[in-house]
Amino acid sequence: MGDIQVIDEVAEFLAFAAPEKILAFHPSDLVQKRFEDLVWKKKEGVITEKENEELEYYFMLEHIFRLAKAHAAMQIAQ
Repeated sequence: MGDIQVIDEVAEFLAFAAPEKILAFHPSDLVQKRFEDLVWKKKEGVITEKENEELEYYFMLEHIFRLAKAHAAMQIAQ
């Protein structure tokens, strides 16, 4: 099973479990600031390997939540 399929299945599960909550979800200010700091470090070329791994993790989670929000919107529209 490919990584994309697994991610899509998790996103769909989240969306169907609580579509309104998924659509309303936003990361905390603290998490958003950390993400922005890591993106800045990457752009400036001063990111460590560990920080880069953390940033990739954030990107993966963001992707899952975008998919979940798309599934949630479809669920609510039905």
